[in-house]
Amino acid sequence: MSSTTPAAAAAHFRASLAFHTDVSDVAAALASGDPAFVLVDSRSTESWDQGHIPGAVHLPTALIPEEAGRLLGRSVPVVTYCWGPGCNGATRAALALAELGHQVREMLGGFEYWVREGFEFETWQGRERRPADPLTAPVGADDCGC
Repeated sequence: MSSTTPAAAAAHFRASLAFHTDVSDVAAALASGDPAFVLVDSRSTESWDQGHIPGAVHLPTALIPEEAGRLLGRSVPVVTYCWGPGCNGATRAALALAELGHQVREMLGGFEYWVREGFEFETWQGRERRPADPLTAPVGADDCGC
């Protein structure tokens, strides 16, 4: 394993925090009623119908070049998400949006961790919520303390 300097590590993690957010922070911002960003679900229509975050804009990655100008204002920051940690769709969507001039961050954990942390989601059948998974969210506490 190669080593790195503390300064290089600090620069890397500072940049990571500037370009990433997590589901708890997104949920808190949405609950405030004024999140100061637009949440973009970059998955397919079939995935969207299976479940998505209430209030998100559906904009599949392949459609970003043609549709972003119509659906998103450049003055409002964007947060992208896809399925979860095993998928890089949100990263590809964030790249496409950044290349079009949007301020953008990626939501770590994606839809999977949104559901696993017990937040409400929508399907084509209506709204649902599952109990929080104790492996991803604290039991009996408001936050994880990190």
